Amino acid sequence: MRSSLTSSPISPLVIRSLISPKFLCSQPPFPCESTILDPAISQNPNPTTNPPEEPTSAVNQTPLDSKSEVLTPTQLINTLLSYRNNPISAFNYFNRVEGKRGLIKSVDSVCVLLHMLAGSKQTDWNARNLLYRFASDDWAPGACVLVDRLIESATRFEFELGPRVFNYLLHGYVRAGKLDEAVDCFSAMLERNIEVWVQYINMLISTLGNRNMIPEARLVYDKMAGNGITGDHVTFDAMMRMCVREGKYEEAVEFFREAKERAVELDFLGYSVVIEALTKKPDSLAACQALKEMRDKGLHPSVGTFTSVIAACAKQGNMAEALRVRDEMLSAGNRMNVVVATSLMMGFCIQGDLDSALDLFDKMDENGLSPNKVTYAVMIEGCCKNQRVDKACELYNQMKEKGILPSLFNINSLIQGFLKSGSYEEAFKLFDEAVESGIANVFTYNTVLSWLSKEGKVTEAQSVWEKMVNRGVPRTIVSYNNMILCHCKKGNLDLADALFSEMVENGLKPNVVTYSILMDGYFKKGDAEHAFKLLDQMVEKNIAPSDFTCSIIINGLCKVGRTSEALDRLKKFAKQGVAPICLAYNSIIDGFIKEGSLNSALAVYREMCESGISPNVSTYTTLIDGFCKSNHIDLALKMLNETKTKGLNLDVMMYSALIDGYCKRRDMESARQLFAELLEVGLSPNTVVYNSMISGFRSLKNMEAALGLHKRMISEGIPCDLKTYTTLIDGLLKEGKLQFASELYAEMLAKGIMPDIITYTVLIHGLCNKGQLENAQKIMEEMDKKCMTPNVLIYNALIAGHFKEGNLQEAFRLHSEMLDRGLVPDDTTYDVLVNGKVKGGNFISGASHAL
Repeated sequence: MRSSLTSSPISPLVIRSLISPKFLCSQPPFPCESTILDPAISQNPNPTTNPPEEPTSAVNQTPLDSKSEVLTPTQLINTLLSYRNNPISAFNYFNRVEGKRGLIKSVDSVCVLLHMLAGSKQTDWNARNLLYRFASDDWAPGACVLVDRLIESATRFEFELGPRVFNYLLHGYVRAGKLDEAVDCFSAMLERNIEVWVQYINMLISTLGNRNMIPEARLVYDKMAGNGITGDHVTFDAMMRMCVREGKYEEAVEFFREAKERAVELDFLGYSVVIEALTKKPDSLAACQALKEMRDKGLHPSVGTFTSVIAACAKQGNMAEALRVRDEMLSAGNRMNVVVATSLMMGFCIQGDLDSALDLFDKMDENGLSPNKVTYAVMIEGCCKNQRVDKACELYNQMKEKGILPSLFNINSLIQGFLKSGSYEEAFKLFDEAVESGIANVFTYNTVLSWLSKEGKVTEAQSVWEKMVNRGVPRTIVSYNNMILCHCKKGNLDLADALFSEMVENGLKPNVVTYSILMDGYFKKGDAEHAFKLLDQMVEKNIAPSDFTCSIIINGLCKVGRTSEALDRLKKFAKQGVAPICLAYNSIIDGFIKEGSLNSALAVYREMCESGISPNVSTYTTLIDGFCKSNHIDLALKMLNETKTKGLNLDVMMYSALIDGYCKRRDMESARQLFAELLEVGLSPNTVVYNSMISGFRSLKNMEAALGLHKRMISEGIPCDLKTYTTLIDGLLKEGKLQFASELYAEMLAKGIMPDIITYTVLIHGLCNKGQLENAQKIMEEMDKKCMTPNVLIYNALIAGHFKEGNLQEAFRLHSEMLDRGLVPDDTTYDVLVNGKVKGGNFISGASHAL
């Protein structure tokens, strides 16, 4: 390693020579008996004139004995200088002395010899070899010291101070693998204004890069550039390669740009490396441009370069460029390969163009290609994501038939595909097989847990969780988040909290998703205070709320009637740098509408638009529904036109809100027109739309139209719900069509649809109104069996019916029973009991309004 100057065994004579340089150019003034000079020096006391021939015979005739004969550094230097004009003889002499005694550990003597050798073309190689030997020896001083000693010796002995010997020294350190010394040597040369040759800088940078000494390589480059040394294509090739190796693709591209700015002509390797960086970045357009430049310069890209560009284009969905480069590759005389074919298939799958991917897959045989494991993985995943699980299964089986062992990635893709397509039995069968065979990993478990948690299937999710524990599969934050979500959806907050604590105990740090899920659970439970405690805890742990967190808090506050507070929170989040999203604004608008504050809802809508957030269909649907329910159909229509102007596609919910608004106004003509428009745009009316239309026609006593819609629902497979049947039964009873109403009631029960209090109210009122008191009483008894307490409307209908029939005793008994049940009679009750009549002749205005 590095040695200091004082550690070298240099004689006092050399130290004195540093004070008087000429001292070393003459015979030593203090010879001793043990000192034996070289015969050539003895014969010629003035070595600077008439240098003798190489003293081969003298040395051979006088063998040196290390015990009795000492050759001092001064004598060695003087002898070397005697061959000043004959560096070959000096080198041979040095080698003979070194062979007898080992390397002469005198820095100055080596420096003298190096200057002599470097100054001659004949001994140029000798200089390099000597420097390599010298740099490799551990006794040699550090690079900075050696550079200074070379400078001093050149000055002292009047050698030309050229850069050659210093660059050879740099080269020697690199060859010897002493890279720290090489970096020091390079720095010392720059600091002393010694020219450093680019070829040796390149060698140093490349070697540092190969040894993964990236910071040192960057330091060398920065010093080089800072001292105005312009590298060549080799320099930039090396720097770009290092950046790519570190994954710093943008920095590699910056070096490429710098090379072009400095007019450095990059070679084949340079373009290949920068294209690799651009494809890994990825920036497919820039990669295509670099590929074009490469070809324009007459450089021929390799198949690997073409392949990487095609893959990058496909990955970024730029299929037009991917196909163009593919054609360019083929026209250059290259053959199609499996990687290119697979990349193109992946690109088609990403775009949702599964047919083109399958077509390319089927043509692989024509191109002499055979799909590999990666090809099948891409195609199976593509089929699953594009709802073609049947084709994915076919490819999976084909893969096994060809002897290609399916990977866990294939199995995970198929499980996801089955779950997405609703083939739950197949998904869990494959999952169980993966678990039993022991190949299921945490991703496999998380996929199934995620689906079960979203479906609220707690028991099944718990079973999967226990399998993970029993089989030692490490549970991740995603695993815990899925289970916490599962418990929150079912309202089991205690179990969710227990999992949260367990996660922390196991060394996992809850993330923003974890806290957001728990907050949502507490908001839905109505415990806003606990939710805010979680928010404070999250912020204390330096976990920044996301837009998802923001939406959960805003929506939670709105659900519990704290919409104004939600708006304040939204503004606070915005100041904290959390950009509100459309969902948060929609919650606030919906909250104000439900609170009956339409003006506030409109103000939030305008604020939303002004802040640059575009309202979506849900925004307009919420506003339109609110306007319709508050009987502001003109404002609803205005919003409808604005929706169409912005090019948004209206959904069924928006049409449903408008149709319901018209139906409540008994404007069935407008409702019919919207219903027809809904069908024209390719949407299918749902149960809610049909119920609104049926209710509208019932209100107009047009039961023929209402029953026609009922038949249409059945023929189109649209389910009829309790509201559908209750509305139809109500209308039929009012028209006196008891038999038809009874048949519909039986149909409803046969479908497993159970009546609620509104249905019973409609039935009892209709029967009482037609004098069917006995049947009405049976309905009352049916309610008692189901532990349903009749409401005031039902008692009013029965009391009025018995009054009408003259059964006063039964009427007053019902009144007493009503009081015993804790029901408070209303004005209608007393009008019947006192006056024997009903205001307006309507017992169930409340029930009809509910329908």
